[in-house]
Amino acid sequence: MELFPPLPYVSWAETMATLHRFAQVVGKVRLAASTRRNHWWNVPFHLTGRGITTRPMGLDPTFTVDFDFLDHRLAVNTLDGRSMSFPLAGHSVASFHAEVQHALRAVGVDAGTVDISAARPFDLPDAERPFAEDTEHASYDRAAVTRYWQVLSQVNLVLEEFAGRFSGKTSPVHHFWHSFDIALTRFADTPVDQPSSHDPVTREAYSRELVSFGLWFGDPTFPVAAFYSYTAPEPGGLTDQPLPPGAEWIERNGSHLAVLRYDDVRAAPDRRAAVLDFYESAYRAGASRAGWDIARFSSVDGITDPQFYRRLPPERLEKQ
Repeated sequence: MELFPPLPYVSWAETMATLHRFAQVVGKVRLAASTRRNHWWNVPFHLTGRGITTRPMGLDPTFTVDFDFLDHRLAVNTLDGRSMSFPLAGHSVASFHAEVQHALRAVGVDAGTVDISAARPFDLPDAERPFAEDTEHASYDRAAVTRYWQVLSQVNLVLEEFAGRFSGKTSPVHHFWHSFDIALTRFADTPVDQPSSHDPVTREAYSRELVSFGLWFGDPTFPVAAFYSYTAPEPGGLTDQPLPPGAEWIERNGSHLAVLRYDDVRAAPDRRAAVLDFYESAYRAGASRAGWDIARFSSVDGITDPQFYRRLPPERLEKQ
């Protein structure tokens, strides 16, 4: 199928608002039932061949929660074979929240272990309203949801390819239910002591110097899908660094993002190359201004074997 097919924000904004909250409901399950990892890597979703998954979690029972964006169902499955599923369409956030809890209980997940009864949205305009009371968001366009998952899957593979060019510490490619983006983050081993006034989520997420990359589907304040990158902490002079044609630095929430709009990528003669070039430029902008050893962190095709590098011609190394 077409690489990066059309996905205009306005065409599915109401569905995305509903689906975002569905994802947060299940994300709260993942947060409660998974073993904590550095930078909250345990919390986001991963891609599957049909949608997104929490991955296995819990011990008694061990279970997964999977969104199927082809048959448009949510499934809860346990290691011992118990299963419960229900359709995604036709639900408000409140009824979806109730069905998730029912499915968890049906397969033996104890309410005392995973209790999301009072859960609320995180960092959304209705963050003070419990999911159980949200009958406002109830849109579900099947075609738009399938298209969103297909775009996620394509971007996932581009980010995996980009990840192979870096030999340092890197996150998995994962889909955040918090901000509803797909992302990959590269880290330097430089601790960052965040101010105590920052919330614990922020302090853990940004406890090391990093450059992050991804695709965001937009919101009312920025109603377009866009590939992005940011460096944290933001080094001085970052926005003076060049980006490829069509990309730009924008200010958002007190810092700067490198942004390449999704539709501009769709107009490029080589869409995959346009995204990879953008990510590479944004990485070099942030890493160079932050003083990272770019050459030491470089990797060709995901290989770090020194003997492989001794056989490479210099021009091949220069392209990484």
